[in-house]
Amino acid sequence: MKFFLRRVAFYLFTAWAAITLNFFIPRLLPGDPVQSLINKFQGRLSTDAVASLYVLFGLNKHTTVWQDYVTYWQNLFKGDLGISFTYFPTPVSEILLQSLPWTLALVGISTVIGFALGTLAGVGLGWRRGTWADNILPVTSFFSSIPYFWLGLIAISIFAVNLGWFPASGGYDPATVPGWSWDFISGAIYHGILPALTIIASSISGWILSMRNMMVTVSSEDYVTVSQAKGLPERKVMLGYAARNAVLPSVSGFALSLGFIVGGTLVAEMVFSYPGVGYVLFQAIGSKDYPLMQGVFLVVTISVLVANMLADVAYTFLDPRTRAEG
Repeated sequence: MKFFLRRVAFYLFTAWAAITLNFFIPRLLPGDPVQSLINKFQGRLSTDAVASLYVLFGLNKHTTVWQDYVTYWQNLFKGDLGISFTYFPTPVSEILLQSLPWTLALVGISTVIGFALGTLAGVGLGWRRGTWADNILPVTSFFSSIPYFWLGLIAISIFAVNLGWFPASGGYDPATVPGWSWDFISGAIYHGILPALTIIASSISGWILSMRNMMVTVSSEDYVTVSQAKGLPERKVMLGYAARNAVLPSVSGFALSLGFIVGGTLVAEMVFSYPGVGYVLFQAIGSKDYPLMQGVFLVVTISVLVANMLADVAYTFLDPRTRAEG
């Protein structure tokens, strides 16, 4: 119990620090949303229009940073993330609710599939090293070494433009109405296949390599040798003893990758014009949209913290020494 209480206290402090930084960092950026619009219209806005924009965005209030910080926390506890400047007057929470499911569905499922396939392949390659299957690793390393935007563009060129197997952009068929209808869901799945395959292709090499190296290290441990000497089935020794200990570093990496799913898809969503959080964040940064940036960063922060907590819980079950040392 003491271990869990200490971990909860640590994560609460980390959450406070991250949310505080989330408040200050956007304000350290040069310029403001109105200045961004002035640059966008190349100075064609009149003085009155500029003054109206400051009033419209609520930037004409001469409050101190501390007052803004207190107001930010008060609104946060109410679930009020503010109004987006880019999508004015839509609330930030509404924009996040619309874009978050796209990101979670695309990158979440791709990350889980990539981790599962990579870990299983790493277990097999590490346990039976020196066979023809070792040729899989250079192939996957080749795809992961290609910058993602290039990999995405090549995939669009081959499978969307030349072969016409998949759509080149978008998250669903524009002819359908978003909802729980089979036409819309099947269209969303169809549009997500190509981005998902590119994400898996670019990430699976890391999972294979880390798991293979850990399996090579663990397979030479005494308890594995003793288990084999006792005549235990090879599958039980491989999965129940070697893989269970070798997977610990991968669990930590998987938890961190889950946490960065929300904000780590910027390139993928830009290449495929996918309507997720990463694309929304890109638009928010370009427009100096502080409330929207803070909303996205808040979701990323909470996702990372929750993922780390889940990793801690998983460690306590997989490796009791962690709980004892805590």
